[in-house]
Amino acid sequence: MMLPVGAKIGIIGGGQLGRMLAVAAARLGFDVSIYCPEADCPAGRVAQQQTIGRYDHLPSVLDWARSCDVVTYEFENVPVDTVHYLVSSGCDVRPGARSLEIAQDRLAEKAFLRDAGIETAPYVAVNGPQDLARALTQLGGAGILKTRREGYDGKGQLRLVSGDDCEAAFSRLKAQPSILEAIVPFSCEISAIVARSITGESLCYDIPRNHHVEGVLSRSSVPSGVDQTTEAKAREAAICLAAALDHVGVLALEFFVLADGSLLANEVAPRVHNSGHWTPEACRTGQFEQHIRAVAGWPLGSVERKYRAEMGNLLGHEALAPFEAAPAGSVITLYGKREAKAGRKMGHWVRLVD
Repeated sequence: MMLPVGAKIGIIGGGQLGRMLAVAAARLGFDVSIYCPEADCPAGRVAQQQTIGRYDHLPSVLDWARSCDVVTYEFENVPVDTVHYLVSSGCDVRPGARSLEIAQDRLAEKAFLRDAGIETAPYVAVNGPQDLARALTQLGGAGILKTRREGYDGKGQLRLVSGDDCEAAFSRLKAQPSILEAIVPFSCEISAIVARSITGESLCYDIPRNHHVEGVLSRSSVPSGVDQTTEAKAREAAICLAAALDHVGVLALEFFVLADGSLLANEVAPRVHNSGHWTPEACRTGQFEQHIRAVAGWPLGSVERKYRAEMGNLLGHEALAPFEAAPAGSVITLYGKREAKAGRKMGHWVRLVD
């Protein structure tokens, strides 16, 4: 069912992605209600309404969700049990719990990708120091240890080689269930950003090339400069993944590109994505509007790219002087965060080239 103009879209989460989704929804004539624990959040300050509550307090979140016509989420660490509870109580949540279940657990994510025919780097489950020592041997003496849950922008990760103190390494990650991934000799990183509607229509944006610094995305640029056959395989994989998850909304699938042009999937984000922040300025329909269209049951908009584009993150104190930190003529978006911290995403810029 297509939501009428004036319907209320609920967003779980109050960060910058929720803020940009709320702005896009308002442009389309929807009211927006935010649910999150923080009273002074970026998304809440641009939405029509906000309810403050814990994500795991089921009575509160259900009462809020029933006041909305559809519910979506802006980050992938929403408790899966909460989403299951909302769905079982008759609420429309798009995307549903399946996308969260897969994206929240790196071991489940890797297995799901492989089952869907999407190749990943070799990996081994690690539940203790002895597992880690064996996993290093299995992966040729080197790997990246990652917690199975949470951890983002390089957090919750350690690069290890044989001979390192496995017990100390496992303790540094607070002895959490983890995986060890093989170190991949990639030539570059790209991402495929796909939107899928409630009818199963899927559209994929042009593929951006991504550059990370210390695990944090620094720049994304389109065109990617990657071979068109490789780009087509990335788009096909992302569309396949969205269908396998029965995902409704925007989803991003990050890849390593190897020297021979083959792809290894890295991570899944069941939401709008940092590497797609260039799309509102460079495309007919940006990723935030596209997500709102999908969850509202509207037809997807055109993903035609009108310009070459480069996007850069504004981190920490760069946001205090954004016109100095960004290239001349850039379109600047700031997230309204009250405190600048080193490495914290405070905004981004987009530079367009005809």
